[in-house]
Amino acid sequence: MNDNWKRYPKPPAEGTAICASSNVPEGGTYSIEVDGFPVLLARDNERLVAYVNACPHQFLPLDHRSSSVLSSDGRILRCTNHQAGFDLATGQGVDGFGAGCALDPIPIRENGDGNVVVDEG
Repeated sequence: MNDNWKRYPKPPAEGTAICASSNVPEGGTYSIEVDGFPVLLARDNERLVAYVNACPHQFLPLDHRSSSVLSSDGRILRCTNHQAGFDLATGQGVDGFGAGCALDPIPIRENGDGNVVVDEG
């Protein structure tokens, strides 16, 4: 995993709580700002991922126009502004304006208190 997410303004420090793990539904997404830092979390088959909530095309939040950013099959995150598609598991662009781009992953883990926290990257 790269550290590109740390290049955005005000990245959260390791150990920072993002949200309760239960806020991220199975087969769904959860968008939150952590002290002004935009985070998009998604869960699929018990796998939990986090990305900077910024489309690399114009850096608008993926959910800028709608909270429905996950494809019906649960495999693609789709920017609601430009329809750019990104693989849920890897963040790699797979179609549209997403092709050749990638979302910036944030290292996370679920802690013993039931929270999602920033992990060491």
